[in-house]
Amino acid sequence: MAEVLVLGVLAVAAAALSGALAGRPAEPFQEVARLLTTQRRVTARSDVLLTRIGVVSLPVAAALAALVVPFGERAAVATRVGVVWFNAMEVVAWGSVWLAGWGVNSAFGLVGGYRFIAQGLAYELPHMFALITAALAAHSLDLRVIGGAQDGLWFAVWMPVAFAVYLVSAAAMAFWGPFDHPVGGDVAGGVLAELSGPDRLVFLAGRYGLLTVASAVAVPLFLGGGAGPLLPGWAWSLVKTCAVLTLLVWTRRRVPVLRMDRAMTVAWTVLIPATVLQMLVVAIVVV
Repeated sequence: MAEVLVLGVLAVAAAALSGALAGRPAEPFQEVARLLTTQRRVTARSDVLLTRIGVVSLPVAAALAALVVPFGERAAVATRVGVVWFNAMEVVAWGSVWLAGWGVNSAFGLVGGYRFIAQGLAYELPHMFALITAALAAHSLDLRVIGGAQDGLWFAVWMPVAFAVYLVSAAAMAFWGPFDHPVGGDVAGGVLAELSGPDRLVFLAGRYGLLTVASAVAVPLFLGGGAGPLLPGWAWSLVKTCAVLTLLVWTRRRVPVLRMDRAMTVAWTVLIPATVLQMLVVAIVVV
């Protein structure tokens, strides 16, 4: 379980880095203290049970996804279908965000929840094609095997389209940066609009957890896993995860938010054809 704890620490570090890039390095910790001492706000006729299930299941989905992430050659749960498990936890996150938006009985929260479903329908297909491309090249769905199959040449080098699409979909998965419409300011925060106190804190923790796990999974998929000189495998996995996570955190205030309809258009007309073409190239090479 050490791998899950390490990713939890990295999620906290990502929050601190996000605050530092905004010029307010202490803000995340001040926000934690504020939310822990803030009383929960409940809207009229809200479904408290559904709201709590949505809020709590988001970090749970991130933690369960982290179980199959290898550090070097070791993962908390050794499974031959790590890619499938990781993708399944993304679907749990869809349900989590939608339930949190639906349960509060607020128009803003509901709009945010439906935005995330729409965003998911846009990014999930290119995301799955990117995952399948790496799995196809390694002839395995085991993240450890995929990382080990990149001896001498990272998949990010000879399948750059799949890698780029994966990074885009990782940001969309955590509704981060250019894909934060589900919690957008134009709908008063969307899913977050009516969440307060510990509920809001747990939900935000889940969001950073998803971002961190997606960054960690990029390492065995495209960056050679724990391969590297001098350092042990787990250390290289950690270094590479930090590099990907830093890049994604940096995009939050450096890349403009995409309008939802334009994001969906780009996904269906550009990302899906590009990833399918990349997958065909890989299939021709490896078969």
